[in-house]
Amino acid sequence: MMIDVVAWGGDIGGLSFKAGKQEGKITAKAFTYSEPVKYSGPRIMEIHQSGDGRVGEDTGPISPEDREHQSMPLIIEHPGDGATGQASIPPALAKRREKEPTLVALVALPANARRTTVLLAPAAAGTYQGYVIDDDPSRLPLGKLRVHNLSPLTIAMQFTGGHKKEMKPRDTLLVDAPKGQAVYQLAYRTADSWKVQENNIIPVRPDEQTQFIVLKSNNQFFLSADGAAGGYLQTVILRRQTRSTP
Repeated sequence: MMIDVVAWGGDIGGLSFKAGKQEGKITAKAFTYSEPVKYSGPRIMEIHQSGDGRVGEDTGPISPEDREHQSMPLIIEHPGDGATGQASIPPALAKRREKEPTLVALVALPANARRTTVLLAPAAAGTYQGYVIDDDPSRLPLGKLRVHNLSPLTIAMQFTGGHKKEMKPRDTLLVDAPKGQAVYQLAYRTADSWKVQENNIIPVRPDEQTQFIVLKSNNQFFLSADGAAGGYLQTVILRRQTRSTP
């Protein structure tokens, strides 16, 4: 399996799939694909880290709106448990870290997939919480767009051609892109109403796997130079170009 490790937030360095591995350390870039890594091993993949993982300082002002929402979960692993803030350490990970302190995440990989994206978000005590996306070509064909709702809110996506869907947290949607474009409207549900956030166009190229991720994040990655956020929700587009089957 080929795996792309992507950081949910600032870049994360010093990662590896095996304890004590000194060569070829992995750096997860902030919401950006870098070099994929070949993996062969158990479906429950170990991620280890040497050092504190810092790649560069993440400094700068934070808008009042984003400061207010710092306690909102970045990745919802258990939507009904009412937890807020960083995820606690799963018991299985905590137990294994007693003997393997460099172990920072356990990630369950999909069966029979050839290509996978692993999003890593900071969690408690220097560990990471993983969200796995199965990018096997059978699930994400070239020239189509896959939408992921990784925000803590229910959203609604409407595309030209009449394709529309309400999406709860963690829902996904695969849509066509006529003439290489996906024209959409994004709205989110508050306690008493729906609010339209944006109307936009996403270029979808025929030789790329394209993913559109909707999330709620206070990370510096999404802030302008004056510390303002572009919208109540944030969006990310991940593109993987491929000339042949991965």
